Amino acid sequence: MPLVVGLTGGIGSGKSAAAAEFENLGVTVVDSDAIAHELTAPGGAAIDAIRRDFGAAAIAATGAMDREWMRDKVFRDRDARSRLEGVLHPAIRTEAERRIREAPSVYAIHMVPLLVESGDLRARYDRILVVDCPESVQISRVQARSGLTETETRRILLAQATRAQRLTAADDVIDNSGPLEALRPQVVAMHGKYLKLARDRELRL
Repeated sequence: MPLVVGLTGGIGSGKSAAAAEFENLGVTVVDSDAIAHELTAPGGAAIDAIRRDFGAAAIAATGAMDREWMRDKVFRDRDARSRLEGVLHPAIRTEAERRIREAPSVYAIHMVPLLVESGDLRARYDRILVVDCPESVQISRVQARSGLTETETRRILLAQATRAQRLTAADDVIDNSGPLEALRPQVVAMHGKYLKLARDRELRL
């Protein structure tokens, strides 16, 4: 099992941009959101359970989960959110753990948007890396890329851990309040740090 770094950050913080930079350095990145998309795609392993629990309205004409319908549902109904998590989270976790075990790199990045909210961090990760930026930057980025209103974006933010909660949980922080050019050298520095930690751990085993 490689050293595992849990990568997280609020919506619009730039988690995906940071993950891409780690991938460019040859690091295995396991993306929980990508796994969730696979599970909820046409023919995905979670589709039958979602149809059973939420009804036909939850499934789009393509056969995939209707993400817009489900997004509105879970933000309005806490019980619905818990039911969806009960379907998806165990399957995501099992698949993520398999991919991490099989990672060819000496450490792996596990990108989880709601990592801090999930708990049990120290049992699952060797390091917690938070990609951070001010809330105002998050909102402007989300609006620019998705067309959501400020009210809709703030509703999403309220459903996530606060910036302070993420920073409290962090072992390492990348400041992504600026341009991509400012992100890259920080990722390179973290990469060097994690390589050393992984190699030191191998020597102790």
